[in-house]
Amino acid sequence: MSFLRLLQHRAADGARSVILAEDDNAHFLEGVTSTRELALRAIAAGQTLEAAARGCGAGASVDIAAEYEKGHLIAPIDHQDPAHLLLTGTGLTHLGSAEGRDKMHKAAASGENVTDSMRMFLEGLEGGKPAAGSVGQQPEWFYKGDGSQLVGPKEAFTMPSFAQDGGEEPELAGIYVIGDDGTPYRLGLAIANEFSDHVTERHNYLWLAHSKLRQAAIGPELMIGELPGHIEGTSRILRGGETIWEKPFLSGEANMSHSFGNLEHHHFKYDLFRRAGDVHVHFFGTATLSFSDGIQTQEGDVFEITAAPFTLPVSNTLTRAEERAVTVKAL
Repeated sequence: MSFLRLLQHRAADGARSVILAEDDNAHFLEGVTSTRELALRAIAAGQTLEAAARGCGAGASVDIAAEYEKGHLIAPIDHQDPAHLLLTGTGLTHLGSAEGRDKMHKAAASGENVTDSMRMFLEGLEGGKPAAGSVGQQPEWFYKGDGSQLVGPKEAFTMPSFAQDGGEEPELAGIYVIGDDGTPYRLGLAIANEFSDHVTERHNYLWLAHSKLRQAAIGPELMIGELPGHIEGTSRILRGGETIWEKPFLSGEANMSHSFGNLEHHHFKYDLFRRAGDVHVHFFGTATLSFSDGIQTQEGDVFEITAAPFTLPVSNTLTRAEERAVTVKAL
């Protein structure tokens, strides 16, 4: 089975274009310069995103692997006003995802007490995939930032100067555009690195919100049309060109305790997330962390995440911002 992917291209002169890829073939689309523009066109015409893409003129063929290496592929979704792109996510959504989190929070529990994380995971396992037309269990939810925090598929991660850790989270992200009438439209899925500070989170789970206010990256390919229920990938960390940690991960609804629909309902039920024209990148969670295996990342480490049927990785080098004093002045 072939899967369609949309990619955004930015040439050396800054000119932007959209690429449609199917299997090993890819070509530029004529008459469109961004995925968001194409999606809004599809909504206005009452078409699927695939139909809108196929309705564009087919431009020149392109080698997307070569363009990736040149750094010409940017995130497959963005917004010209970064304040109108929101990065959010849900945790404890995957089968097995409670193990690492529960290890972190065991120190806060004693005896046979069940941690809040484990309780939330079990509630999702029981009620995260409701019958059609029903509302399921509310998941954990967090905010990461606006479009200024979205990092390209080969750009560096810059953790704050005060960060205690910079750790990878390999997962899928749902990509959405809000229609003029406030209807959320899912465009498709991208592989992602939902970058977090796990040392801060481990100190106290009430600091989860702080630990998530970090950059995040998505891979260059936006998978559209019919989506696979089972996705297998590999997450690795390279240091000095050598792999110091590597582990497979599973995602897709078949490997999750929540359905996409349930996670989407509990995000978009809030009116402020249904503002016409906005873009949402929503991270669906993971069960695989190097931090759970005792890995301490260092500046210069490279996080690399791959997953079929995506053909290109998301690869980001860890850096740290310079310390800068922040002063609040009274007016």
